[in-house]
Amino acid sequence: MEQSARGAWTSRTGFILAAAGSAIGLGNIWRFPYVTGMHGGAAFVVVYLACVFAIGVPILIAELTLGRHTTLNPVGAIRAITKSRFWPLVGYLGVITGAAILSYYAVIAGWTVGYIFRTISHSSSSFGSFIADPTIEVGYFVLFLIMTAGVVVGGVERGIERWSKILMPMLFLILLGLIAFALTLEGASKGVEFYLKPDFSKISGSTVLAALGQAFFSLSLGMGAMITYGSYISKKENLAISAASVALADTLIATLAGLVIFPALFSVGMAPTQGPGLVFNVLPRIFEMMPGGTIVGVFFFVLLAIAALTSTVSLLEVPVAFLVDQRKWSRKKAVIIVTAIVFAIGLPSALSQGTVPALSSIDWLGGRDFLGVMDFVFGNLSLTFGGLLLAILVGWVWGTRKASEELLLGAGPRFSALVPGWSFMLRYICPLVIIVVLLNLTGVFE
Repeated sequence: MEQSARGAWTSRTGFILAAAGSAIGLGNIWRFPYVTGMHGGAAFVVVYLACVFAIGVPILIAELTLGRHTTLNPVGAIRAITKSRFWPLVGYLGVITGAAILSYYAVIAGWTVGYIFRTISHSSSSFGSFIADPTIEVGYFVLFLIMTAGVVVGGVERGIERWSKILMPMLFLILLGLIAFALTLEGASKGVEFYLKPDFSKISGSTVLAALGQAFFSLSLGMGAMITYGSYISKKENLAISAASVALADTLIATLAGLVIFPALFSVGMAPTQGPGLVFNVLPRIFEMMPGGTIVGVFFFVLLAIAALTSTVSLLEVPVAFLVDQRKWSRKKAVIIVTAIVFAIGLPSALSQGTVPALSSIDWLGGRDFLGVMDFVFGNLSLTFGGLLLAILVGWVWGTRKASEELLLGAGPRFSALVPGWSFMLRYICPLVIIVVLLNLTGVFE
């Protein structure tokens, strides 16, 4: 299939911004700070950065290479490089995982939109009461799905690339403004020290595993998103540079988010170990105490909404590209049907936040609510397992020799010296480390 028939990025910048938008989301701005706070601050950040570039980047390059070589979605891409009946199941796993993650991710993304209006109206109700209102919860969930579908239905050039060029620079500028404000707060220096001055005695096995898991989640690996995005890249582009640029942008946004949150937290004497409720429970209280806090709060939740939208767009694009490529559906039809299915799957997650008791605490699944179960199964287990299989697929089944031929197109001979190192990391180090993470997620090391 020719690239022109299915869409393509018009420039390297367009691709990098779109792919960075896929990686950058609530995982960076909501999850990264609270995980950092739970694992000792700066020491965790150092380990996280090492994991991103030692493990994440080699797999990211592999996914982009496979996508560009085949110009197909995850299922079609794998079928194009192997006659095995097993390996295409990895592509299906990616398609299913992307849709499943979108189903609950859009619920959380809806909260960010709701908090924009809550901040403007100075709402005094708690986060718990906000998410327990079914009308509000489902309403914002539907709104965010519609926003996502609207971008994806436009396709690569008119939809994803165009909006990423607008949204990503806006996100970066808002972060810089919030950092400038946060650093002027009294006591902010304690937050900066906690975040940037590492105490390596705090590093443990759980710290390393948490950092690796965060790196894996934040780069959107293991679910076919980067294979799909790679399928739209021109043969003239340097994949290694593109992958490094995406990883740098992803990491930059995460680290900048920490420079907003930790100075603000310490300025009002709060502990950084607030857990998953860090953003939605703590920051609104901080904004109330700040001069101009309403403005800062609105900007912050606009930032979260922008980050969430760029990620939900990539999550929806994976199953849509599969239906366009494999089933020959029109993009509009694929978007409408997939969005409807995602809504049906996501409705229990939306209603599990206090509205339906049976969904709010599932005893035989550790007392998790339905949204938590979906995140554990698809956001942890499925994503990690998919990444492991993709590393093995590209490293051993397709083979790094063939993959490197595609990788070097547009890269020039000076990059050939880096290929052996990438091959070794992909074939040996990445699978081994991912297996350790997967065993940790299933409780083997607990």
